[in-house]
Amino acid sequence: MPAPMAAGLASAGKRMDDRKTSAKSPETVCEQTEWLVAVRDRRDKKAFARLYDHFVPRLKGMLMRSGMPGAAAEDVVQDVMLTIWHKAHLYDESRARASAWIYRIARNRQIDVIRRRPRPVPDEMVAEAETRETPEADAVVGLEQEAMQLRQALETLPEAQRDIIERAYVGELTQAEIREATGLALGTIKSRIRLALEKLRHELKDLREE
Repeated sequence: MPAPMAAGLASAGKRMDDRKTSAKSPETVCEQTEWLVAVRDRRDKKAFARLYDHFVPRLKGMLMRSGMPGAAAEDVVQDVMLTIWHKAHLYDESRARASAWIYRIARNRQIDVIRRRPRPVPDEMVAEAETRETPEADAVVGLEQEAMQLRQALETLPEAQRDIIERAYVGELTQAEIREATGLALGTIKSRIRLALEKLRHELKDLREE
């Protein structure tokens, strides 16, 4: 199978970096944001390579701890990295850290996989020693729990509402694109989204209080 485009971009970026690996300073939250901003503003392949090296093993570990097989996790991670490259222009550093933005993309892809091929998800997550008691580890566990709760809440929606929500928030379609895909009136789409979000809020509140 040909190497994924994201890996190719990462390799290209690495070739541009003439510094030795041992000379690299430890990654920090600020550096991660700087790398993502560099990708957003300058399409910087070197910065993308650093994001790739830092996040790929962490994202894969998160997905596998959620019950996803290794090969499937690798496919999802490659898709996530391609999304980061193509949609970096949407990133706003004033609203979220780079890690939070990236993990949210991964969570959305994870939910999509769960929706299409339901798999059992373990109730307990085991954090890796290297990320224990760090803000990033907290973010990973929180997103894993949120993904499971959201999956449960989605399953309680009527099929018509669930389909619209999945198209809008998992498939990332606009309301106009949903109208084109389904043939539904825009007013119907808005109504179903509103009703579904209200029900999801109640369901998620109940799940978090259990």
